[in-house]
Amino acid sequence: SFPALRKYIDAVSIANNHSGDYGPDAFLEMLKKFDSERYPYFGGGVDLNNAHQARVITKNGISIALLAYNEYMPRSFEAQTNPAGVAWSEDEQVISDIQRARQLPGVDLVIPYMHWGWENDRLSSPRQRLLARKMIDAGAAAVIGTHPHVTQEIELYKGKPIVYSLGNFIMDELDNEAQTEAWLIELRLNKNGVKSWQTQLLKLDAN
Repeated sequence: SFPALRKYIDAVSIANNHSGDYGPDAFLEMLKKFDSERYPYFGGGVDLNNAHQARVITKNGISIALLAYNEYMPRSFEAQTNPAGVAWSEDEQVISDIQRARQLPGVDLVIPYMHWGWENDRLSSPRQRLLARKMIDAGAAAVIGTHPHVTQEIELYKGKPIVYSLGNFIMDELDNEAQTEAWLIELRLNKNGVKSWQTQLLKLDAN
């Protein structure tokens, strides 16, 4: 329920490869429900421009612009000029979105959340690493990723954390032991960026 979500979650990404599973009408219905409840989401929208707009949240005096992208097929879920859908990850568009978000009034930090990487791969791909570094170069304070259902490595680039995959947080079907381990990441932020961070290992019940 939305009251339960509001209690624990400030905003939700809808940029993933299952958001459009029930078709465009259901996707649009979901967006309308979010809007009617005034619940913040990002990574998708009623059209291409809306899907690529940052969601700004302010916590403890720090304003954070959140962006989210999917780059795992099917691409038919992508928002276009008219159809509603998710924000698709294309390098030039992602970089432009980050740079535009950095210029929004009052925004201190930009953090992109990526739905990327091959399932069950424990290491990020060259494509993930290249784009992650481009995002940091464009002004992202950190890059957080998910999708492979297993954790991937973490690196510091120019002193900024890149978490390639957090693994599963909630999952009703687990295919192997590696999928039962995940990370919960805590970023401690100030107006200049990530001042410290830590991960907590989660263990999912495989039964």
